[in-house]
Amino acid sequence: MKAAAITDVGKVREINEDNYCIYENDIGLYMVADGMGGHKGGEVASSIAIHRIKDHITKHIEEELAELEGPAIEGLIFEAFNRANREVYNKAKEDLNCEGMGTTVTMALIANNKLYIGHVGDSRGYLLRNNTLEQITQDHSLVAELVRNGSITEREAMKHPQKNIITRSLGTDENIKVDIFSVEFHEGDILILCTDGLTNFVDRYELEKILLETDDCVEVCNTLVSLANQRGGYDNITVVIVKEKATGIEGR
Repeated sequence: MKAAAITDVGKVREINEDNYCIYENDIGLYMVADGMGGHKGGEVASSIAIHRIKDHITKHIEEELAELEGPAIEGLIFEAFNRANREVYNKAKEDLNCEGMGTTVTMALIANNKLYIGHVGDSRGYLLRNNTLEQITQDHSLVAELVRNGSITEREAMKHPQKNIITRSLGTDENIKVDIFSVEFHEGDILILCTDGLTNFVDRYELEKILLETDDCVEVCNTLVSLANQRGGYDNITVVIVKEKATGIEGR
């Protein structure tokens, strides 16, 4: 896979509570996380989530990859998210500085020529195929519910006063519900994972246009972050782009 990522604190926040991972070996594992809560709780929550999910999946999948089929891989993702959820939840209970912390996580695993998604929160996964960009994850947020029931449009959602209210996150409850599914990953497809620091300022059509006009993954990431910052940069911004072949990189 060719992969690139960038995370940026933005123009307003003092701390970057986003986190990401790119891991490539026999598999491709890509994640973004957007933490929240406590003095530095968001930064702690997103870091715990990224590292625990990565450690669990890479530990178990690479030894058994040839024998693993779809349901087994989805079960592995489910267990990884649940282990991360318990660790974030317990840390928040034990450390007053982290009280109430949690994080979004959007994860993509490419194994055996399939793309597996694990997702909780309002960070997003997109897939560009045949020159058309589609959001493949579903936001767990109040505003997303309003869009789905037709009360507001996607563009109205970007400026809605309650756009930051999420309805599902990792680490805020003892139990977690994770969206887990798989899709085919074809030659020429481009995967995008990003936090809402990007999608609150750059809509799907602009994102599609930039992806179609720019071949280099690093340049795409830089262009998107620059655009979000030009429009205010009120939140941390993280973008991961994946396509074709490349060497392995580990992220933040």
